[in-house]
Amino acid sequence: MSRTLIRSSKILTFDETRPSAEAILVEDGVIVEVGGFAELAESAGPDIRIMDAGSAVVMPGLIDTHPHVMHFGALRGGLVDLSDAVDHADIIARIRARAAETPPGEWIICTPVGEAHYFIRRSWRDLAERRLPDRHTLDLATADHPVLIQAWAPRTPNIVAFNSAGLRAVGLSDFIPDRVCDVEIDKDEAGRLTGIMRGPVNNYYTYDPFWGQILLKLPPLNPDHAVPGVLDEMARFSARGVTTLYEGHAMEPVHLAMYQQLRAAGMLTMRVQATFDVESVIFYPFEPLSLPDFDERLKSLAPQSSETADDLFRIAGMTISPGGPCFAGHFAMHEPYADPFGRPTKGQRFVSLEKEESFVRFCAQNGIRANICIGSYREHDDFLEIAERVVTEHDFRDKAWILQHAITISPDHVRRYKALGFQITTSVGFAWGKGAMYDERIGRHIWRDMVPLRRLLDAGLDVSGGSDWGPKSPWEQIALAQTHEIAGTDLRNDGPDQVITRMESLAMWTTSAAKILGWTGIGSIRPGDHADLIFVDRDPSTCDTDDLKHTRVHRTLLAGNVVHDDATLPSFETSVV
Repeated sequence: MSRTLIRSSKILTFDETRPSAEAILVEDGVIVEVGGFAELAESAGPDIRIMDAGSAVVMPGLIDTHPHVMHFGALRGGLVDLSDAVDHADIIARIRARAAETPPGEWIICTPVGEAHYFIRRSWRDLAERRLPDRHTLDLATADHPVLIQAWAPRTPNIVAFNSAGLRAVGLSDFIPDRVCDVEIDKDEAGRLTGIMRGPVNNYYTYDPFWGQILLKLPPLNPDHAVPGVLDEMARFSARGVTTLYEGHAMEPVHLAMYQQLRAAGMLTMRVQATFDVESVIFYPFEPLSLPDFDERLKSLAPQSSETADDLFRIAGMTISPGGPCFAGHFAMHEPYADPFGRPTKGQRFVSLEKEESFVRFCAQNGIRANICIGSYREHDDFLEIAERVVTEHDFRDKAWILQHAITISPDHVRRYKALGFQITTSVGFAWGKGAMYDERIGRHIWRDMVPLRRLLDAGLDVSGGSDWGPKSPWEQIALAQTHEIAGTDLRNDGPDQVITRMESLAMWTTSAAKILGWTGIGSIRPGDHADLIFVDRDPSTCDTDDLKHTRVHRTLLAGNVVHDDATLPSFETSVV
């Protein structure tokens, strides 16, 4: 039996009955008592350990309800990290170092340069040369390995760079036209390939036929790299103060199986709740299932869709994702808007209305929690028409289904989702990173319905936050819920339907998120809760909004065990008799 007494100058409990405290008594990973230090020290008994937080503020671990830790970790695993590269010489050195330990002929694939996934605050434009290196520059790093500097979705158009061996490996020569489908193939003045390509050249959320054929020639995901990549990604989230994840989007059986393997091996460093995506649509090639095959998939996944006994990894429900991002022109709208290449489009749906209704009926009939990932007006209209029709036959209003994304949502949509008993997970980062693009391609009128947190809360809906495409810092997301800044501009979408208070924003990452997941014992500091705690360098409930985004997490505990420590705080175990 292990008993630890945690003391701090300030503990934020997120418990209305006792909002603050001086100490927390933890036994075997569970909070036993919360109160004053002197009283808990007296009642704790002999041989306790004291963890002194010093001036750090202690609060519950954060809950990210749209993180994509599995996807981004697996995709990043094994890549050469160029995110913070400063110039071409730096890029050459990093690739050359990888080449020295890679057998000749094997691919060397690099992350993009800059801040994924919008590349607004930092991108390849911030290299000293203000451009990506061409094939001749990349050849200086290695001539024996195909090399690719990737482009990550959702930003479209985007840009990639191959070396000479990479161009040969995907079958490209100088005879190819300057443009194939929507991909621009850069050439020098002599008509020779430079290795640079622009357009829908993302690693996912791209369906360009030409680029898709190139993607199929790249090496598949290496499981030997995927697992370390996911572990690294979890460590990054722990360092930001996140202790629980909701992986509710684009999770195929292979992704859940990897989480299960990590759980069995004792390698999970945070709690995870996940859902099966019935028909994942974001990776090329996307080949839609027939309706009979879709229905069979529903039946095959149903027995595994409610496994909630474990305290570290849970499966709760199934997901359907009818739509895609506006950046690539997939946002389903009633009126035409400009796609990435200036052509009018009304977007598209990835899942037919017949499949959508089949999904809704199946979940309602079988008591399965449904997670719906949609964000555009037409997607809401289509889904609500189906859901309201089905509810007359199968009352699912007590099921607390989840609407995920809700990038744009009108007052009428909000009212109807509330009537159906939905809960909401969203990301203010959608508006931050896409607001300028929505303004340019659709029109600023859409801003009034863009991530309207105030409107959602005033309607009585439970709302939680997620990092998704960025910013990946939850502290920035919490600040954005107050400021509603539009990245790359000096504008804010801080209208009466958007801005919420600091405590409401913090609740989106703690108590409200725990409620939406239906996971007791997380998101607060109460007797009986898990000791999932973070020690931060400022009081996030009162600090200036500009300071909030720079919050530093000194220590993160999961069930009382340290999963992140930046060595700033004093020694965290002192024996007391």
